[in-house]
Amino acid sequence: MLARSIHSLILIFVICLTACDQSPNPVAKSIAATNETSPRLPDKAQPRLQTLKLWLGVQEINAEIAITRDQIATGMMFRKEILDGEGMLFVFASPMRASFWMHNVQIPLTCAYIDPDGVILEIREMKAMDDTPIAALTDKVQYVLEMKQGWFDRNKVTVGTTVRTERGTFRRTFQSQGS
Repeated sequence: MLARSIHSLILIFVICLTACDQSPNPVAKSIAATNETSPRLPDKAQPRLQTLKLWLGVQEINAEIAITRDQIATGMMFRKEILDGEGMLFVFASPMRASFWMHNVQIPLTCAYIDPDGVILEIREMKAMDDTPIAALTDKVQYVLEMKQGWFDRNKVTVGTTVRTERGTFRRTFQSQGS
């Protein structure tokens, strides 16, 4: 019965995360060859995703980019380690009230909820293997960056910091021409 309840919670969470249209934009086309129409429940770690250099103030990191429904639903699940200067950036088609949890994530993480302009709105600590959803306080979240727990504090990256990519602003990097 517990397994069935967890299965139902995962399905609800995946549906909530993927309710918005995940239409590929110019970056997404180069990142993902396909855009699945129905999410699957993750049962193993996903292969390492394509990375993009990000700058959070003066700090440089390499972030895997999760952009398809399956990539977003799987995230860091089942991974056993993450290097200090690496993370995962979840990209959504439009702003929303994001809610993340640590189901099957064995590494304590910290997540930053980020607006469409790349500005960090919130930084939240996440406990390994904790199924409690951590909802954003705002519906303006379009990106979520997960890093090894404590990375933001150690690197003095705070709320209000603007995140840039090797291609420029978040809007320029992730949004389609003309939108």
